[in-house]
Amino acid sequence: QVQLVESGGALVQAGGSLRLSCAASGSDFSINSMGWYRQAPGKERELVAASNNGGDVYYEDSVKGRFTISRDNAKNTLYLQIDVLKTEDTAMYYCAACRFYSCSVRWTNLAAWGQGTLLTVSS
Repeated sequence: QVQLVESGGALVQAGGSLRLSCAASGSDFSINSMGWYRQAPGKERELVAASNNGGDVYYEDSVKGRFTISRDNAKNTLYLQIDVLKTEDTAMYYCAACRFYSCSVRWTNLAAWGQGTLLTVSS
C-alpha cells in the first residue's frame, strides 16, 4: 500500500509561484495514476491536475496555463508547480493515488491520499 506525504504549502502573495511536493513510499509509484486535489473553504474537494504512466495529463479549466504537474519516478515524488498565484487558489491541497488509469474529477476511486498541505494566497 502506498503512503503519500505532501509538503510545500505556505502563505504567499498573489502573483507569486510555489511548488508542492508529494513523496510516495510503500508501493511501485510508477504504475499509478496520480493527482492533486484541492478543497477551498466551503467548497467540495476537486481534482485540479493529474497524470498517469501513459503520459496523459489533466488540468481543471481554471488552472490551465498556471499549474504544471510532474513526476520524478526515481525519487517517487509528484510535484505541482503553481505560477501566477491567485487568491482563489487558497485551499488545502491533497496528493492522491488513483485506482484507475485516470483520476476521477471528484474525490472518489482513490487508492491512497495524503494529509494535505495548506496554500494561502494573500492579495
